[in-house]
Amino acid sequence: MKKKESPKEKESPKEPESQEEPESPKEKESPREAKGMKELIDYIAKAIVNAPDEVVVTEETDEQGTTLKLQVADDDKGRVIGKQGRVAQAMRTLIRVMAAKAGTRATLEII
Repeated sequence: MKKKESPKEKESPKEPESQEEPESPKEKESPREAKGMKELIDYIAKAIVNAPDEVVVTEETDEQGTTLKLQVADDDKGRVIGKQGRVAQAMRTLIRVMAAKAGTRATLEII
């Protein structure tokens, strides 16, 4: 009578795992991240305003990090800010997260 193989015996031998170290966020920092932040704010703002042609996002970098300045038509400022500033706060949160992944700091100013 043959002995049944247990599930552990059927397993194939494990392959050795890669010993590469994951890159730290600061090593992955690239200009693409900053460009991505600017494009994200531009995309969100154009989607919620009535005059998307008047949306302008400028980027300034200094020793404190990146500052994105969002300029919209006067009639659309309320839409960009949102009730009790919720839309503006959500955009700032997204920018902060993207900047943290890139290992830098970023702020958003609505002018």
